[in-house]
Amino acid sequence: MENTQIKIGIAQIAPVWLNKEESTKKVISFIEEAAKESCSLVTFGETLLPGYPFWISLTNGAEFNSKIQKEIFAHYLKNSINIERGDLKDVCETAKQLKTAVYLGIAERAENRGGHSIYCSLVYINKLGEIKSVHRKLQPTFEERLCWSPGDGNGLRVHKLEGFTVGGLNCWENWMPLSRTALYAQGENLHVAVWPGSAQITNDITRFVAKESRSFVISASGLMRKEDFPAETPHLDLILAQAPEMLANGGSCIAGPDGEWIIPPQIGEEQLITAELDLNSVYEERQNFDPSGHYSRPDITQLHVNRGRQALVKFND
Repeated sequence: MENTQIKIGIAQIAPVWLNKEESTKKVISFIEEAAKESCSLVTFGETLLPGYPFWISLTNGAEFNSKIQKEIFAHYLKNSINIERGDLKDVCETAKQLKTAVYLGIAERAENRGGHSIYCSLVYINKLGEIKSVHRKLQPTFEERLCWSPGDGNGLRVHKLEGFTVGGLNCWENWMPLSRTALYAQGENLHVAVWPGSAQITNDITRFVAKESRSFVISASGLMRKEDFPAETPHLDLILAQAPEMLANGGSCIAGPDGEWIIPPQIGEEQLITAELDLNSVYEERQNFDPSGHYSRPDITQLHVNRGRQALVKFND
């Protein structure tokens, strides 16, 4: 008999900003809490490890050749996550020990691109502690382009999880119709959208994607408050002078495949949010609309996706 039940968790938390060691410890503690709640999957916000680049809009980030911007970026780069060098080893080991899958937003220091640029990446770790996909955000949004590099299609993949098929996108990628379609066509029925933290954004797109895809949609958001900036942050006084008390207010939520709220946006509180999901709800809603099945016309319109990992050089040794 097919398993149609799953329990999921959203860790709506603030990082120890731009401190990858302490932020990793916090991520692990919430994986442990989710496992105690019998969650099969726990999700974290966009670049939660080690943090979103909040300084850009607060410190005239577009000023060319600014010593201030260079120094903050260098600090961000040093604390970004290098997967190849084992920066996610402890997270993977925790997932394996607790048999809990993880979707984790990271600022990735990509080894195959030289190691000096940062990518907004969404990592899927399965219950065996294996990294199964690293999706680099295709198009950083607005001021993010001053800090993050554009990604590629390598991570546009889905994963089997206890009867469900789960996939994910970063922030405003969830507004990109063709990126969503690439996941729908692979059978996605549990969609994870990760955000830095804004109920104003998640309130609309979460229900929209659920309604369009006839899938469950989890929006995992972070928090950020003035007190979450560590004292060792470069140019902290300049950042705090322009920062509001709450830079990211969360907004984590879950919508069902009928577009209705299972958990409406949760604001301001650091917490583990959990819910039981039933795949039968997807089957019921797909009866009258299946975007990649009976309601698609591939003889007329088709999407072609390049999933090659992009690199500057290919060596033939």
